[in-house]
Amino acid sequence: MPYLLLRWLILAIAIAITAWLLPGIQVSGGIMGLIIAAAVLGLVNAIIRPIVSFFTCPLIILTLGLFILVINAMMLALTSWLIPGILQVSGFWTALFASLIISIVSGLLTAFLHDESRW
Repeated sequence: MPYLLLRWLILAIAIAITAWLLPGIQVSGGIMGLIIAAAVLGLVNAIIRPIVSFFTCPLIILTLGLFILVINAMMLALTSWLIPGILQVSGFWTALFASLIISIVSGLLTAFLHDESRW
């Protein structure tokens, strides 16, 4: 359970850094807005992303995995659509670059906070 909360916090920090770096991403509501956006993005990635990845598997193979970036951008855009008052993404290219930044930042933070006893 604490690991899940830590991952949730890391995702919220990654969204905050992305909103700070990209002018097309806006998060309203302060810290609670970030926590809600991280929770919704985490649920979208846990529930909808595997289904989309399964159905687009031939396209992922054809593009040597680069289509996963498009899927990540679609999941971020879907999150923005689900919580329009909290997270705003201005367009597809902004969502693509934002999903790339979120992936890099959350990956780096997870690597720095990795618990060796868990594995």
